[in-house]
Amino acid sequence: MLGALLHAGVDLDLFRQTIAALGVDAQIKVETVNRSGISSTRVRVLTAEGEQDDAHVVLDEHSHSHGHSHSEDAHAHSHSHSHSNDHSHHGTKTEKGEKQHTHHDHQHAHEHGRSLKEIHELISRAPIDSAARAIALRAFRLLGEAEAKIHNIPVEQIHFHEVGAVDTIVDIVCAAAGCASLGVSRWVCSPLNIGGGTVKCAHGIFPVPAPATTELLKGAPVYSSGVQAELVTPTGAAILRALGVEFAVMPAMTIEHTGYGAGARDLTGLANVVRITVGEAVQKEQSADREVVTVIETAVDDLTPQLVGYVMEQALAAGALDVMVTPVLMKKNRPGHLLTVLCEREKANGLCNLLLRETTTLGVRLREERRQCLQRKFATVSTSWGEVRMKLAYLNGELTNCSPEFEDCRRIAERHKIPLKIVMQEVVRLYREEHAAAAD
Repeated sequence: MLGALLHAGVDLDLFRQTIAALGVDAQIKVETVNRSGISSTRVRVLTAEGEQDDAHVVLDEHSHSHGHSHSEDAHAHSHSHSHSNDHSHHGTKTEKGEKQHTHHDHQHAHEHGRSLKEIHELISRAPIDSAARAIALRAFRLLGEAEAKIHNIPVEQIHFHEVGAVDTIVDIVCAAAGCASLGVSRWVCSPLNIGGGTVKCAHGIFPVPAPATTELLKGAPVYSSGVQAELVTPTGAAILRALGVEFAVMPAMTIEHTGYGAGARDLTGLANVVRITVGEAVQKEQSADREVVTVIETAVDDLTPQLVGYVMEQALAAGALDVMVTPVLMKKNRPGHLLTVLCEREKANGLCNLLLRETTTLGVRLREERRQCLQRKFATVSTSWGEVRMKLAYLNGELTNCSPEFEDCRRIAERHKIPLKIVMQEVVRLYREEHAAAAD
């Protein structure tokens, strides 16, 4: 990953300054190599313990002993960009973004482990950028929590054999510094090619992916192309999580810089590189936002009204976008309820389990549908009774709907003993007057 960052424009002096700030005996070696016809930058960390060995190919499903860190193999794309303010769950300012293949170096044979506390103190006292420090500390904390869960011991008792060596600490902290220097607001990662075969770690031989990698990648889309190599390591997975990546297709963006970082070997049939593409987010020109949502449905004829209401509340609390109940006439002329839940794809499994667990149904139906949505914003309206939030909807930049937040209006109506409809009408009137004055 360090090579890709350099190739994409990160200053080499930043890495040297980061190593000096850590106060460790290490340096980096940079060279230009060819991987499957692609000119790319390879970075190796050199320490008193020896040169970083990042060649880790496992053949015929037999274990292969590793050196200090894993190669930055291909197939973990990560793009970073920011959403515009029409998405309520993202920031409101479009900034720079990026795409990145991420398989990070990870040490696999270190005799003297360091505790999470020791690594935390080392990074915390280093005079580096605060954003870089936060990413690095979060990566190690995630690694520690994953290892603690695997070994069933408190995280304070974890000693990192593989990721506690100087080369891997340098690798992670420099990667954090490089990523932070890009100043992007959103990271996006494609499905991860985890590779295959087995790997020899400090605790023995394990199938790929390693246990810590599997733990860190919970909820992430993964696959294997069949190559017998460890393509995603614990440190790579930890950095992805520390960056808070989203897993999705490459977003619409204007490309500004692209960098290729090389792994140790030229693997057959696989471009062994990490790619980073830096760009500016592009706002699509369309009448409304198009989204894909998952629709979950089930029909029941023996669910009490109390349970219907409870299930709706639980589904919304679990992240459903909307929940609807429709009266239906079922077989044998029995009146029943059709429960419909709208959700994002990644939350579908949990919501299906909720319906199966909390209702009397024997099964649920799932499908994906496209929907078009108006761009949404929020504003605050000041009234003589207090502030009220206003939901706004736009079509091609033109205000089409405005609606006061019901709970705010209800609270005012109850407190001041005013009819609710009067409060809502007054809030809309005040907003329209303010909006008209601003337009003039």
